[in-house]
Amino acid sequence: MSKVRIAVIGAGSISEMHLKSYQNNPDAELYAICDLNEERAKAKAEKYGITRIYTDYKELLADPGIDAVSICTWNNSHAPISIAALDAGKNVLTEKPLCMTVNEARAVEEAVRHSGKTLQVGFVRRYASNTRIIKSFLENDELGEIYYAKASCIRRLGNPGGWFSDVERSGGGPLIDVGVHVIDLCWYLMGRPKVKSVSGNTYKRLGNRANVKNLAFYKAADYDASHNTVEDMANALIRFENGASILVDVSFTLHAKEDELTVKLYGDKGGAELEPQLSIVSEKYDTILNLTPQINNLSFDFVAGFQDEINYFIEVCQGKKETLSPVQDGVEMMKILCGIYESSEKGKEIYF
Repeated sequence: MSKVRIAVIGAGSISEMHLKSYQNNPDAELYAICDLNEERAKAKAEKYGITRIYTDYKELLADPGIDAVSICTWNNSHAPISIAALDAGKNVLTEKPLCMTVNEARAVEEAVRHSGKTLQVGFVRRYASNTRIIKSFLENDELGEIYYAKASCIRRLGNPGGWFSDVERSGGGPLIDVGVHVIDLCWYLMGRPKVKSVSGNTYKRLGNRANVKNLAFYKAADYDASHNTVEDMANALIRFENGASILVDVSFTLHAKEDELTVKLYGDKGGAELEPQLSIVSEKYDTILNLTPQINNLSFDFVAGFQDEINYFIEVCQGKKETLSPVQDGVEMMKILCGIYESSEKGKEIYF
């Protein structure tokens, strides 16, 4: 089978994970790259041996040699680029979130339907080794039905600035940027139940705290300390039609002692923690057991996770597999995220 010819749209920081992973896959060929900043596109092209460089994604999509695209752009462009790529007959891997509104998500879903192509939403944590392990325990009914999950992704200082802090381009702050990962991870392992209602709060109390010294954090390429229109933190209770629920809190900045990443699942036969380290709680012969799997990495391995996601996408493009993160899940996640923002704005629970 010939190699899958890939174009990467957007040459910012996250594109590096896509480019490296495609380069490592023997069935993928890095065919083209596109960025509004031509110099940045040229730099990536030189690094990865890409011969076709574009600054207009529409011109790129007109190239019949491209089989599939990775979309690594600002959130506000995910929907139009995805729809254009699908209409051009390309399979699509788009970074999370799928888009910025539920209406956009449904438009992308319709484009998938009428194009007959696949769109894989970049829920990278679904493809990670520790997620696969817990999924196998769930499929063998070791944990029973997961009826409650809770997750935290707390940064005490970590507003990346740039487009991340510009609500017009990002759609929001920590909720839509990092919250989407932990919410989706819980929801996926709970069996993707239909959302019933959300009650959420967002806060803009601390700003980006650009004044803080002596503590380093990641900054976007276009970091501008003077511009910040997103929330500092958010929390929510998400209820599902089957009675299950998720409790979540996330932040870019918070007066917390330390950063925190926790993901916990509770079932009627057992429980599991994926972060900060993978562990399983069980009960045997009237005794509670804490089980530690013997694996290479008990936490999420960022590099390996992206490699697994990209490898899976290539197999999807080859017709060997169906994606683990289809567009329908992206739509449901947008309902949850937008519902949390709406709940906070209106000060009441939002029902679907």
